[in-house]
Amino acid sequence: MKVPTKPDPRTATPPVATEEVDVRSLQHDLRRSTEAEIRFTAGDRALYATGGSNYRMLPIGVVIPRSLDDVIETVRVCREHRAPLLPRGGGTSLAGQCCNVAVVLDFSKYLNQVLEIDPAPKLARVQPGLILDHLRDPAEQQHQLTFGPDPSTHDHCTFGGMIGNNSCGVRSVMAQFDGPGPRMSHNVYELDVLLYDGRRLRVGKGTSGDEEIDRRLIDLRDRYGALVRERYPDIPRRVSGYNLDDLLPEKDFNIAAALTGTEGTCVTILEATVHLIPSPKHRSLLVLGWNSEYEAADHVMTVLEHKPTGLEGVDHVLVEDMKAVGLHPENVELMPEGRGWLVIEFGGADKEEAEGKAHDLVRELKKSSHPPEGVKLFDDPEQEEQVWKVREAGLGATAFIPGKPETYEGWEDSAVPPERLGEYLRRLRKLAGKYQYDSALYGHYGQGCVHARWNFDLKSEPGIKKFRSFLDEASDLVLELGGSLSGEHGDGESRAELLPKMFGPELIDAFREFKSIWDPDWKMNPGKVVDAYRITDNLRLGPNYAPPRLKTHFAFEKDHGSFEHAALRCVGIGNCRHTNGGVMCPSYMVTREEKHTTRGRARLLWEMVNGEELELWRSEEVLEALDLCLSCKGCTKDCPVSVDMPTLKAEFLSHHYQGRLRPRHAYAFGRIDQAARLASKAPGLANLLAPVAKRAADVHPDRHLPEFAPLTLRDWYARRGTHNPAGRKVILWADTFTNHFHTDVGVATVEALEDAGFRAVIPQGHLCCGRPLYDYGMLDLAARYLERVLEALRDEIRAGTPVVGAEPSCVAVFKDELRKMRPQDQDATRLAQQTYHLAEFLQEEGYHPPPLQRKAVLHEHCHQHATGGIDADKKLLEAMGVEVEVPDSGCCGMAGAWGYEKAHYDVSIACGERVLLPKVRGASLDSLVVSAGFSCRSQIEQATERRALHLAQVIQLARDYGAEGPAGPFPERAAAGKPSASTRRRTAAIAALTATGLAGVAYASRPRRTPKSVWR
Repeated sequence: MKVPTKPDPRTATPPVATEEVDVRSLQHDLRRSTEAEIRFTAGDRALYATGGSNYRMLPIGVVIPRSLDDVIETVRVCREHRAPLLPRGGGTSLAGQCCNVAVVLDFSKYLNQVLEIDPAPKLARVQPGLILDHLRDPAEQQHQLTFGPDPSTHDHCTFGGMIGNNSCGVRSVMAQFDGPGPRMSHNVYELDVLLYDGRRLRVGKGTSGDEEIDRRLIDLRDRYGALVRERYPDIPRRVSGYNLDDLLPEKDFNIAAALTGTEGTCVTILEATVHLIPSPKHRSLLVLGWNSEYEAADHVMTVLEHKPTGLEGVDHVLVEDMKAVGLHPENVELMPEGRGWLVIEFGGADKEEAEGKAHDLVRELKKSSHPPEGVKLFDDPEQEEQVWKVREAGLGATAFIPGKPETYEGWEDSAVPPERLGEYLRRLRKLAGKYQYDSALYGHYGQGCVHARWNFDLKSEPGIKKFRSFLDEASDLVLELGGSLSGEHGDGESRAELLPKMFGPELIDAFREFKSIWDPDWKMNPGKVVDAYRITDNLRLGPNYAPPRLKTHFAFEKDHGSFEHAALRCVGIGNCRHTNGGVMCPSYMVTREEKHTTRGRARLLWEMVNGEELELWRSEEVLEALDLCLSCKGCTKDCPVSVDMPTLKAEFLSHHYQGRLRPRHAYAFGRIDQAARLASKAPGLANLLAPVAKRAADVHPDRHLPEFAPLTLRDWYARRGTHNPAGRKVILWADTFTNHFHTDVGVATVEALEDAGFRAVIPQGHLCCGRPLYDYGMLDLAARYLERVLEALRDEIRAGTPVVGAEPSCVAVFKDELRKMRPQDQDATRLAQQTYHLAEFLQEEGYHPPPLQRKAVLHEHCHQHATGGIDADKKLLEAMGVEVEVPDSGCCGMAGAWGYEKAHYDVSIACGERVLLPKVRGASLDSLVVSAGFSCRSQIEQATERRALHLAQVIQLARDYGAEGPAGPFPERAAAGKPSASTRRRTAAIAALTATGLAGVAYASRPRRTPKSVWR
């Protein structure tokens, strides 16, 4: 492979020459010399081709070290092959520093531990792959300590990446007042580093641990010290450039601080010792609103006099964008009156102290010439978190706004002295108007740092020239005001070309010399920060961007009808890389594999369409990455830019298997409605044949197929009829799972609707939403199923008759997939709007359920999370008198039939064991376990000794047993059973089913080929 390089390390040029690297030999030696995971396939490289920036560079390969020895050996082997290196953190960098034609070292999977917390000196030793919150949480809980810098990505960013970027964050204000300082460089005590030449050093104040390096650094400092003092702005957020100021005597010749913010261009970090600071025992949040963001910024210095622990700014554009995309709508409503806000956090030893500081500030501001128009003080932790979500939503909320052009980073973290922030915002907005650019202007107002995403045109030559011209004028403005090009995200490629304007050519020479001291061969992340590529090089889009127009089953209406754009929607924020809380992304939480994040899968799909190395629709690498996607829809709710991976996966599978046979489990589970219809003729015999069916469908041996009910819900209802003929009509959707398996849930649902005063009717004949068809990409058939439903229910749909479902995944088809398949069909839109989850409908209709005194663990089905949420279930149970606990359990791991498949069993169980299953086992035996989802209840039943009930069954228990409920443990055993059949089955049906079973035996016994992973 030809790898970019400098013609000579001593020349002041970007990597404009090339050098040949024997990639096959490099791979071989890495595998032989390390125990690391060595990944050089096209799919692996595609995953790491970009971060959160505008840039794309395919790496040579990826190494995932299991130990420090692996890292040391990897560097040695790369050195012998003259291969560049790129140490990588969470991959969210916005300036292009985490993509390069290099061997990427990803520390996040294994080297991610807290090694020690020493509360006396307030220090912690951490590995570079450690997630920030994984230090903050135990430090807070055990020692009332925290770490100062906290980017909005705090639940998934890593210490290695934070050190590389010189990160800051909201609480940098607290670190400035009560700790070592606002930037990461202030908060690093000592670093264990590895040089490209193999030397391992422990660097800190006073020494690098190497006499020759110390001598050269002192010489560099002495020659350039006066210029450093003159040209480095003394502001909280001077992140641009190398930290040569930390080599000065007045900074104690702090080499650890000097290496912080070098963006992987100098050394590889093996371990860091970092400062901790006291964490306030109580925090209160004050939000102040003015008529504009400019007026809000004008009051920053007054607020800083009161020493807050956080001081952020939000403008009206961000709030309007959040409303437009429907992001955290309930949180936006918490903001007080105004069009520009300061979000101010105060800390104290108790509530009175924290709130007292807030009241003191408000009193002072009300006496000023421009008092705030809106004032709101929060002391409820839940509401405070909701307000912080408004601020943290910035990047996602401003990326894809309906009716507005797409936006990009590129001038997204400039910083000025806080006292000049109001002036900067006014002039920046005016400058942007000159270029017809627009953006929300929000961020770390307390330290003069402004975040933005602009509607740059990065797809045409004129647009790129205009973008470059804007950067020149914007950088002139920020430097005129005494600011920094970067106040948080680093220089990488997006600002490095502008550094000579900020520091002058002499200090750029000093940067070059500083890098050469550590990396004389210029093999560490070359082409970034110093002697960097041009800002307009390596653009992911660029003037040649011309994705093919693909014919698809889904309309992708929000993405202009483009599958490719639906994948491009991922902007690399990386929320899908968090390891706790929420639903997205369950497989990543278990495997810690980038390819199992929503981001990783979206990147692969985009590369499949636009790149050269992944075959369109047929790529086995893409197929494997999508295989562990549970289609849980968590990303449709939790992803801030609404990447819709279940839809992308279904579309991919439909094309991947076009003209091919699918795996046998796809037919067994995808067409479960047809199998269930046949089994309903002789359910007893069908259950006897379950072992044969398990083998035929490739079900894991430890799984138990759910039993077919002796009587379908439709047959039961046809025999029973309604008990409330005068009630308002409601269609109960008899989904396959409720109709054929959990008919007891269906019966309880009918009774609950009747108890609420409705006349529940069940359409007769075979109607199915086709839920499993989407999971296996059978979209032609799924479309026909939807057409059949619309035709059968057309009169009722147009009459406005509500459709209520007991099974969330099937309700989700009507609320979600139906609109995506038929966005222009008015009846489809009507059906989506008048379809309800049971609890959602009962709550909306004001139903008063019977009382029940009981505790319950309530688990939210993923599709319910995505299409309405669980609040209605919780409120109904609480209205009954039930004491409800809702664990943040995410996906149960069953995901329809996904968790039954042999290849998925281990991950399925691991998903459940994260939170849900231990919580169920720990619940008292007389409490209830409640979940609306068929698959969730199946997972609980098969992995614990408990059986979960549907909300309808809980209501039924209350009616049958009164407020006290059934006595003794395991109350679920008192729930009414499935209705029994009262008619004989036809002999012909039994014979047909027997024949089907024999055919299944023959099919299951055929020889099989075990596929090999294409990722290893």
